[in-house]
Amino acid sequence: MVSLYRYCVVAVATALMTLAALWIGQSLRANMSGESGLHVVLHHDLTLDAEQGRRIDKLEQDFSVHRRRIETEMRAANADLAAAITREHAYGPDVEKAIDRSHMAMGELQKATLQHVFAMRRVLRSDQTGRFDKAVAKALTSPPQD
Repeated sequence: MVSLYRYCVVAVATALMTLAALWIGQSLRANMSGESGLHVVLHHDLTLDAEQGRRIDKLEQDFSVHRRRIETEMRAANADLAAAITREHAYGPDVEKAIDRSHMAMGELQKATLQHVFAMRRVLRSDQTGRFDKAVAKALTSPPQD
């Protein structure tokens, strides 16, 4: 009975962590209009000069490639998890290994996203960083868009 309880707790915790990672990514990337509040502030409200715009665009292009690679890894990890659950029908070693792989990918995405945010911030002038910081905080604390 204790084992079943442990499996349920781990399954629920895994699901919650997955949802949290997805929510963070979505909060920083998109809202209903297709542009995140952070993107709107960065590209429309901060009045970037031409050089800043060029540097930000390059950062966004590079991050897009990196993000797609990590998202591919996350999908592969989820497929491994589904296969392990189907094979083991319990919290066994393959399920645990697949969960660890999934967590590593989610953590990598979160770290890469924050590194990207800080890289963009370094492009900004001191008179622009306050508004950018507020937009980042809002993106991380606002409820997800449907």
